[in-house]
Amino acid sequence: MSYIAMAVAFVLAIVITPFVIKFAIKIGAVDQPNDRKVHKKIMPRMGGLAIYLSFVIGFLIFLPQTISAWPIFVGAFIIILTGFIDDLKEISAKAKLSGQLLAALVTVLGGVQIDFVTLPFNLLGGRIEFGFLAIPITILWIVGITNAINLIDGLDGLAAGVSSIALLTISGLAITMGEPLIALVGFIMLGSTLGFLVFNFHPAKIFMGDTGSLFLGYMVSVLATMGLFKNVAVFSLVVPIIILAVPIIDTLFAIIRRIVHNKPLSSPDKLHLHHCLLRLGFSHRQTVIIIYALSGLFSVSAIIFTEATMWGSTMLLITLLVLVELIVEVTGLISEQYRPILKLIDGGRKK
Repeated sequence: MSYIAMAVAFVLAIVITPFVIKFAIKIGAVDQPNDRKVHKKIMPRMGGLAIYLSFVIGFLIFLPQTISAWPIFVGAFIIILTGFIDDLKEISAKAKLSGQLLAALVTVLGGVQIDFVTLPFNLLGGRIEFGFLAIPITILWIVGITNAINLIDGLDGLAAGVSSIALLTISGLAITMGEPLIALVGFIMLGSTLGFLVFNFHPAKIFMGDTGSLFLGYMVSVLATMGLFKNVAVFSLVVPIIILAVPIIDTLFAIIRRIVHNKPLSSPDKLHLHHCLLRLGFSHRQTVIIIYALSGLFSVSAIIFTEATMWGSTMLLITLLVLVELIVEVTGLISEQYRPILKLIDGGRKK
């Protein structure tokens, strides 16, 4: 059932996206090039509308009687509306954050909460109960991951691809943990995102805009909350963080940079991981695939971690990968021996 639902959502996204392209151009939802952006021509945005519509239709086809999902639908609608307005009029950072907080609050009050996390070796009785802190912790998680996906949406296909890898991992783990409903929702989201990626991969015909990046971040964070935090047999707090390590790490470094330079947290820059890789001479396509590979590595590590017993070893792995990220971002040290492989990725074409 999950694979059929994914295929249907994939086809729906492919059918809907061309109409969204025309609609975005008609209402003036276009992205203008500037010195901070990579693209050099006017591009329609608001492509996330295609992901959202194909997801909703797929959900209604395969899960029409799932009333318990209403908080997710309401939260998703608020997120989509926030992104839609921003893609059309570019609202302030405070207004955008307010929309995210409202969506997260509705979802959390509807019952989607991180009530506890399990611990290995039966430490502290085997788990930590959050009690009244469950609400602010879950809101912080949802808003944080939503913004993390939003911040990495800087290259064609980047946010959609990274989100797809995360959705595949979360859905696969949900199946192994006996959560078929979460897996089905995840696969519908995956099909919708991959269908849009057909038009969004470099060279893109449409950008997902905040409509898409906020919606993807919201759905990934909610699915992780429902499917991973409460059911992983080991240190469940770590698993979703590992899966989403690339956007989380990139966002943490962005926050640190802005604090150090005394700039607002919402101020843009060209020091994200994808910008650094581009400055090193990698092409647009190569940069995106490198980050896909990093995301895939973290996801595989998360899957392995669910079967492990020594979470300390995993924390060491995370620390090492953070150092790798730091080296790439700050010093740009990437060995020349990998460039021939990267040329093969790009089909032998030069940028």
